[in-house]
Order: sequence, then C-alpha cells, then structure tokens
Amino acid sequence: MEITVTAEMEGKSVKSVLAAQNVSSTLLRRLKRRENGITLDGASVTVRAVVKEGQIISLKTEDGAFSETVVPQTGPLDIIFENESLLIINKPFGTAVHPHPGEYENTLANFVTGYYARKGEKAVFRPVNRLDKNTGGLLCVAKNAYAAALLGKNLSEKAVKRVYCAVLCGVLPENAGIINKPIGKCEGRGIKRRVTPDGEPAVTRYKVLARGKERTLAEIELETGRTHQIRVHFSDMGYPVWGDFMYGKEEDFRGHALFSRKIELKDPETGEKLSFSLDIPEWFLKLDDFIFLSDKEK
Repeated sequence: MEITVTAEMEGKSVKSVLAAQNVSSTLLRRLKRRENGITLDGASVTVRAVVKEGQIISLKTEDGAFSETVVPQTGPLDIIFENESLLIINKPFGTAVHPHPGEYENTLANFVTGYYARKGEKAVFRPVNRLDKNTGGLLCVAKNAYAAALLGKNLSEKAVKRVYCAVLCGVLPENAGIINKPIGKCEGRGIKRRVTPDGEPAVTRYKVLARGKERTLAEIELETGRTHQIRVHFSDMGYPVWGDFMYGKEEDFRGHALFSRKIELKDPETGEKLSFSLDIPEWFLKLDDFIFLSDKEK
C-alpha cells in the first residue's frame, strides 16, 4: 500500500497520517515488527518520522506467507472482480468457506489459497462477509491485512451493503417488513441459534418479490450480521428458508434457497464505491409458480 503525502499531511508524523487513513493499531504493530514494514521514499522509518508533501509512505501489508493451516488446492473459483485489495467471488452452494474438523480440503479457503499460489502471491485467506456452507453468492475476500481491517470496520459500521434473495416456505402476507429480534445461542446445540431476549441485537429488512402457491421469493437486507441471522429470523416467523434442515425441514436438497445477490462497499485503497450484483438463481424460480409483484405493489 502506498500513500502520497498531501499538503494537508505535511508536518505530521507517519503515525498520525496512518491513523487518518484508518490503519488499525493491530496492523501498525505488525508493520513495525516487519522488515521494511514502513518506508518513506524507499527508506525504512519509524512512525515518529515527520513527512513532507510529495513523499510516499509505503506499507508492506502482504503477509509474506500462505495460510499455514490451509492446503492450497485447485478448484471451482468464480471470481467476479479482483484488484490489489480484494476479490469478489460467487461462492457455490455446498462449498464451505473455511476448513473445519472433518473437512480440511475442498473449501473456498483451499481454492483461494491455491489461486494465490499459482499467481505467486503470498497472502492469508481473509473473507470479509460470511456465508454458510449451503448458501451461495457474493463473498468479499480481502487480499491484505490493511484491506481486511478497513473492510471489517466498514462492515461493523454498516457501510457495507449486503442484499440476499431467498425462497421462503409459506406465503408471506406483508409486502415488506423489518424483523428486529435478538439472536443468541441454543445451549448444547453447537452452532444453532435462536431468537431470545438475552441475545445480540439483530435487524433484518425484507420485501416480497414474488408469491407462489406455497412459497415466497423475498429480497432481504442485513443491518447486522449475526450467525444464521436470516435463517433464524424467518424460521421464528414461521417461514423458514426452503431446504434449511436446521431451522425448517430438508426437502429436495440442493442447498439453502438463500443467495447473496448484491454487495456494495468502498475500495480500501481508493475509497471508490464498488457495487456488484448477480441474477436470481434459475432453480429458485422453479420451486413454485411465482407471480412477481408489480412496481405499484412494491
């Protein structure tokens, strides 16, 4: 990462400039320990160095090593967008994001790490948003520690927009709504979650796109990012996501009928607004005889 010192920055310390650029204290500590982690016009400096207009601060944000616990593999990897800071990937249904006990290979982490290896890039796998194994669609991966820290901060501050579509079991009567119910763990049930008064705040917005005889096609936007939030909220309402055997019932299983369809964020390097969207999966539309709402009804 490179920062060109502007007139407004002149006379400030490297530490002050980096803080204004949202470089986290954690990353700053790593950079200070790394050989040539912070340079000014090519010369290694401490964070106390004072900068002048036109100088270039360079940060060695790449890790210099692959994720030690992830085996690089070649596998299906649908990359929608890539630059020096991030990858936007269309994750397949049925592919886990991270390795876990009993499944150490054939995950998205394995495929991305293998992709980095083939390109000669040494980087750790850092997904920004989370998708369950059986959920498909757009997922953002940061390519360095700075991008991961900034995008994570943006996500927590609701500056990253995430829009899903889902096929819900049952016909929702309202055309739109907000679900504001806290979500917590189910004691003794592993990763399973439930709506509970002592849970973490969770807010989900939705609008109906189409109704069928037995199901609803809805567009869903997350304001918070709790584990299984969409699945828990709609199951609690009595309209579980189709194919969700944990919170509903397993049907002709192809994955959860839940898809990360749109994502909007700012480029960590330039601040440019980036927006990505995908079509609704064809198999979603074949799950019922859907009739789409008119613009007036929406």
